[in-house]
Amino acid sequence: MTTLKSKLREDLNAAIKARDELRSSTLRLTLTAITQEEVSGKEKRELSDEEVTKVITREAKKRREAAEAFTQGGRTESAEREKAEGEILAVYLPKQLSDEELSGIVAQAVEEAKAAGAEGPRAMGQVMKIVNPKVAGLAEGGRVAALVKSALAG
Repeated sequence: MTTLKSKLREDLNAAIKARDELRSSTLRLTLTAITQEEVSGKEKRELSDEEVTKVITREAKKRREAAEAFTQGGRTESAEREKAEGEILAVYLPKQLSDEELSGIVAQAVEEAKAAGAEGPRAMGQVMKIVNPKVAGLAEGGRVAALVKSALAG
């Protein structure tokens, strides 16, 4: 059974052999982030695939935010590089939910919260509690919160 971390390592070695600088540096940075996470607690441990996915998600989010910042600062080349790194990382993440799929899950959660007596903007927390476990790793928190907010304002 290949772990996600060992898959990243294999892909890194392949990228180095292929002299793919972008891919190898992206994977190297991501593996470093995983290692840091493993040694950050009281004792060193191996991360589960789920935890590794969380690290990759965090790294991909950093790339997206950096790309936006570079774009706003007019540094197109740097922005392109960050985007490309983000795309490399996306390969290792579960496919993100489409807006339609996410809206359906949110609508269902809003109904559940209403049935439990929570309505309007104050129901936000309750709805998020229902939605989050269903979309963990499949949709970014900000996207989810925005949809829940608009559904509750509905």
